[in-house]
Amino acid sequence: MSAKQARIFSIEEFSTFDGPGIRMTVFLKGCPLRCPWCHNPEGQSFEIEYMRSPNGCVGCGACERAGDVRNGVLSLTEASVAACNRNLVRQSGENITAEALAKRILKNQRILRTSGGGVTFSGGEPLLYADFITECVPLLGGLSTALQTSGYADTGVFERVLSVCDYVLYDLKIMDEEAHRKICGVSNKQILRNYRMLAESGKDFVTRIPLIPGYTDTPDNLSAIASFLRQNGVTYAEVLPYNQLAGAKYSSLLRPYSLVSHEATEEETVRALFAAEGVTVKKM
Repeated sequence: MSAKQARIFSIEEFSTFDGPGIRMTVFLKGCPLRCPWCHNPEGQSFEIEYMRSPNGCVGCGACERAGDVRNGVLSLTEASVAACNRNLVRQSGENITAEALAKRILKNQRILRTSGGGVTFSGGEPLLYADFITECVPLLGGLSTALQTSGYADTGVFERVLSVCDYVLYDLKIMDEEAHRKICGVSNKQILRNYRMLAESGKDFVTRIPLIPGYTDTPDNLSAIASFLRQNGVTYAEVLPYNQLAGAKYSSLLRPYSLVSHEATEEETVRALFAAEGVTVKKM
């Protein structure tokens, strides 16, 4: 894929959750992490995929019979779209040029500017599309640009994308490196290194922590995150409660949802753990 082209799986046109003001959020396809609670599993793979809506499905199996089996795993295909006479199978993933994306975004520039909003590059992991983002941003006529990221990339790549973005939403999940590697599939060393750099950069950013019962919301992990924030001079963070409906997309992709159920840590306990380190948290 060329530097001026990216693969996206969604564009949310009027988001109030992905940065200041009203924003268009561009979801880029592909992610190096494999968090078992991922709310956008269709954003994990770079490949074009096909998803089946459960609404109206009668279980006839036509879409699956038109699917493809690789390494013992069944997935839907382009043929599955035609096979479903209820039009419940859709493609997830399309290629778009920087110019075409900018043109699409600028159609909404008046409301974006008026609200103090702009554009947010999310995913998947947008840092995998550094060339595309740095090509696209200059075409946006000065609209505010934000980056929603896990921070998993070489520091040089992160710095390059950071240089063209006004705001960063930075996820912190698990502080113990071995636990992070085991659960999310990669080491967190580079993530923490980039966070330190971000905290020293002077760039506006917010730390976001997904509260996943038994994984990220344990007292030990939350205390470690709070301590890390304090060490980096950060006194505010946002916590994202677990979405109980997160598993629905997995069945749409014919994938099992492997997240193990645990009891959630009480909200008061979460706030107290951060307050002990001088950090205020807001529930999103």
